[in-house]
Amino acid sequence: MDKGHKATISTRFISTAFMVLAIAIFKPFGLEMWQWQASVHLLALLVLGLLSCFLTEVILRYMIRMPRLYDRGVNYIISRNLRFQCINTPLVSLLICLYRHFAMSELVEGNRLSLGNYLETLVIIAFLSFAIGLYWRFKFRSKYLAMELEETRLLNEQLKEMQSEKPSEKPLQQMSESTTCHPQELTLTGTTNDSVMLHVSNLLFIEAVGNYVKVCHLRDGQVHTDMLRATMKQMEETLHGYPMIVRCHRAFLVNLGQVEQIVSHSGSTQLLIKHCHESLPVSRSNMAQVKAAIKQE
Repeated sequence: MDKGHKATISTRFISTAFMVLAIAIFKPFGLEMWQWQASVHLLALLVLGLLSCFLTEVILRYMIRMPRLYDRGVNYIISRNLRFQCINTPLVSLLICLYRHFAMSELVEGNRLSLGNYLETLVIIAFLSFAIGLYWRFKFRSKYLAMELEETRLLNEQLKEMQSEKPSEKPLQQMSESTTCHPQELTLTGTTNDSVMLHVSNLLFIEAVGNYVKVCHLRDGQVHTDMLRATMKQMEETLHGYPMIVRCHRAFLVNLGQVEQIVSHSGSTQLLIKHCHESLPVSRSNMAQVKAAIKQE
């Protein structure tokens, strides 16, 4: 059983226990009439709550296709928990309402199954679910953002180490193969006669702009931009052999050697580019590629 699964079970159990504790304190459903037997009913409600959580997890995972994945980001986790509450609240209310009818109506006639009883139960459980969900939302957001900041800090350290590595530190054979297969001076061309000649280390980023691409690079120490009538796919194929240049977003190719800093904020990641101080977004689908390129180098 992995860590995420254990955390999910622990979270659901604690949430259900809080719900039962609140019911024990406020004693709805005529619980005060049952004296010592009320503890038996509370234990039964705990079991029903856990059963409802299990059924809701199955519905989310296999019917709605929302597995509990922490690497999807804080917004995904919050969205999943919101859907969990929307499904679990009416489901557990129905189970409790049925339990009231079959096990708690002997002393309390008002526990008989009816629409009014279901709505009453739904209101109580919805209030408790909202309060508990609010607690977990802030807890998970804080925990995830702390993990994200730590990961970003480590990535920035690896990025600085990669950028400070001197060519002479690489094996001679590796340098020779790299130079032979992928020359450092290259020419980017499009579908017209226009072209851009540059040293690969001077490339900052390439941005898709309609039917054109904007090539941002250094020339004589100054930032220059050139427009080529080309597609990002063409640029990506041309630069495929350069591990420092990766796709960070559907509209951007970036040279990691020219990234000043990686910044994460509220679940989004951006790359601050040197010299021009542009901020390029990193899409979630391309984040793994960026990380792999930094660690590989």
